[in-house]
Amino acid sequence: MTKQDEQWTSRFGFILAAAGSAIGLGAIWKFPYMVGTSGGGAFFLLFIAFTILIGLPLLLAEFVIGRSTGKEAVSAYQEIAPKTRWYWLGYVGILTAGILLSFYAVVGGWILIYLFKSMTGQLLHPAEGYSELFNKIISNPYEAVGAQLVFIILTIVVVARGVKDGIEKSSKYMMPALFILFIALIVRSLTLDGSMAGVTFFLWPDFSKLDAHAILFALGQSFFSLSVGVSVMATYSSYLSKEESLTNSAFSIVGLNLMISLFAGLAIFPAIFSLGMKPEAGPGLLFIVLPSVFEHIPMGRLFLMMFLALFLFATLTSAFSMLEIIVASLTKGATEKRVKWAWIVGIIIFIIGIPSALSFGIAGDIKIFGQTFFDAADYLVSNILLPLGALLISIFVPLRMKREVLMHELHVATSIGKKMFVVWLMLLRYLVPLVIVLVFLNVIGII
Repeated sequence: MTKQDEQWTSRFGFILAAAGSAIGLGAIWKFPYMVGTSGGGAFFLLFIAFTILIGLPLLLAEFVIGRSTGKEAVSAYQEIAPKTRWYWLGYVGILTAGILLSFYAVVGGWILIYLFKSMTGQLLHPAEGYSELFNKIISNPYEAVGAQLVFIILTIVVVARGVKDGIEKSSKYMMPALFILFIALIVRSLTLDGSMAGVTFFLWPDFSKLDAHAILFALGQSFFSLSVGVSVMATYSSYLSKEESLTNSAFSIVGLNLMISLFAGLAIFPAIFSLGMKPEAGPGLLFIVLPSVFEHIPMGRLFLMMFLALFLFATLTSAFSMLEIIVASLTKGATEKRVKWAWIVGIIIFIIGIPSALSFGIAGDIKIFGQTFFDAADYLVSNILLPLGALLISIFVPLRMKREVLMHELHVATSIGKKMFVVWLMLLRYLVPLVIVLVFLNVIGII
């Protein structure tokens, strides 16, 4: 099991790539509709708390696993805990990433369809209305599966090029552009009549709207939006130089993630309330509201095309990380095998995701525990596999990693004190597993 042949060329490139993995659909697509269906401001406040107290310690835990060994997830667990079965934690991450990418690519396909329609002038002012247009697009089996395939191919092509020339290079250009356009969208959304009602819904907490499932969703969203619990960040950090600060990188990634989540809420909810729509629209929220917002902006078609292109990129950066953890585990640092395995794994994931792509059309009546393939895959990943992976990682690091290794990794190129180290280790050892277990027990009715 050799160390990785490749490395990020800079800490900035690593942060943008890791933030791209974390941001993607988690913050821009899923976060707004989770807030809309789970109580607004109370959910957002809970999400912030979970992200800082649970997500950040886990992110650092995955960082030290990958950087200390310089190996992809499965090999890293094997090196740290030889002659044990902890390496299965790497395979749990691979399984989670595969299922996640299978339905994630479906949403990526929707973005591709919207981008094409915006470029050809078919998206703004549709005769049937935006909600009807969205339902028409996702229920068309040929469009849904075809676009899903194109999205997977784009993901394969970049991952096949490697970390430095593929993932990092693309992240450096497109992530800053996404921030700029997001700000432009927020400014316009906040100047719409009646927009303050949306701001109040998003930022003013009403805890009476929270239940056990909403708490679990907030916890799952904090994992989903930071890409923790999958060992993706363990794989990404294995490409990081030994001289870079893990602590500073983690704070930067969490800060960017929370900022984009805030941006997403300020861009979407003021527009929803201004246009008389309901925040409980679910997964189609962004696809229905965004075109309506751009209708009210001068040169709206151009702005919509640009935003959809950047939204596509943010989605792809998350997809890169999901495919990367699987490919890295199969190639184990052998770059000459990367192209072959990227294509093999990508096509398998595409096939697995076809039922999810058809869940809003011809396969809509097929249910798994009362849910469509798409919803079942989403629930399995966000509310079972991600928290399970996070729970196991929170147990693994304090139990199996030497304290001096942890201290060394977190003290590189930073002034973090011993007290901060102890706080991090205490959160990871006690609070993280306790919160995950309590939320699960509450949801299944035991407490």
